[in-house]
Amino acid sequence: MRRLGPGLLLALIAGFAFLYLPIVALIAYSFNASRLVTVWGGFSTRWYHALLDNQPLLDAAWLSIRLALVSATLATCLGTLAALALARYGRFRGRTLFSAMVVAPLVMPEVITGLSLLLLFVAADVERGFWTVTIAHATLGLGFACIVVQARLVGFERSLEEAAQDLGATPLVTFATVTLPLIWPSVAAAWMLAFTLSLDDLVIASFTSGPGATTLPMRLYSAVRLGVSPEINAACTIMIAAVAVAVIASSLLLKRQRLAAG
Repeated sequence: MRRLGPGLLLALIAGFAFLYLPIVALIAYSFNASRLVTVWGGFSTRWYHALLDNQPLLDAAWLSIRLALVSATLATCLGTLAALALARYGRFRGRTLFSAMVVAPLVMPEVITGLSLLLLFVAADVERGFWTVTIAHATLGLGFACIVVQARLVGFERSLEEAAQDLGATPLVTFATVTLPLIWPSVAAAWMLAFTLSLDDLVIASFTSGPGATTLPMRLYSAVRLGVSPEINAACTIMIAAVAVAVIASSLLLKRQRLAAG
């Protein structure tokens, strides 16, 4: 195995330090006993206890979790159906347009996506709130879910489905009893990815939310504009931990899927 040279290794370490040292500093200062975020006053968990008394922040966190659960489920269902259409039905009229519309949120700036959805909701005279943010987040997560599930379907052994249909199973029964259990790790990974995207989204939620629909990232951003406090560091640390757990679980599921396929 070829080893990295000193220069390449140094560049790699510098890159990782640039990416992760600010996160490590944020986590460390969330345990700071001092109210000043730049002055270390000793180890303390007082700011995590203070979060329990911050009702607006807790309400925003609960709203973000509910949004993420609903939008991730909706995005995964629609993304799985889109992946089936793209992987199983070959070339059909409008396939290119359909594929482009599915993956458009992946490459489109979130500002454009949020503004477009805002204009849509205003034109349709839809009151902005929980469900408008849910639809927006589902739109964002749909493309990611479709790509994850489609990657599994491309290498799927279709002889198992054909055998089930030869034995009299309908297409729906075949999908529920054969296809879905075999692609379940990728579906679960797609759901976790969509959940993570919804949980930490700020830009799209800012455009599509309304009164009473302030998410946790929006609440944190509003608080940071008035000055960073150790309490905000504690909230961000909890959010980082939640996202990290979701990403690690998704990676483990994908690894398990590859090992099973191999």
